[in-house]
Amino acid sequence: MIFVDSSVWVDYFNGRQSAETDYLDSLLGREPIAIGDLVLIEVLQGFKKDKDYKTARELLTSLTVFTLGGQKIAIKSADNFRLLRKRGVTVRKTIDVLIATFCIEKNLPLLHSDKDFELFHSHLKLRTCSRPA
Repeated sequence: MIFVDSSVWVDYFNGRQSAETDYLDSLLGREPIAIGDLVLIEVLQGFKKDKDYKTARELLTSLTVFTLGGQKIAIKSADNFRLLRKRGVTVRKTIDVLIATFCIEKNLPLLHSDKDFELFHSHLKLRTCSRPA
């Protein structure tokens, strides 16, 4: 199972071609894909047209949708943020800390196109598949 971040979904739904969106397209219908509830919000809130919103909602809710929060993940996320900050690294968005921590804890590879996740890969062993071959 691969967790797909909103950075890839937004590009995918906007028709922006990249290695990540091509890889996502190749996975759809063939491999299990997961998203988080907060990723679902991030992606769906961006649609202007009702028809596009409904199409995306159907696709995204057909996937495994994890609840990202909870006390354990919240505390571990804070720990990870603080550890990175002590190493001189600052992550720009709290939601990215939460997503990365969730994926680390669940041992899920993350498909993304957001450089902040690379910090988690290099410092905290986040499994990524952001640059598929």
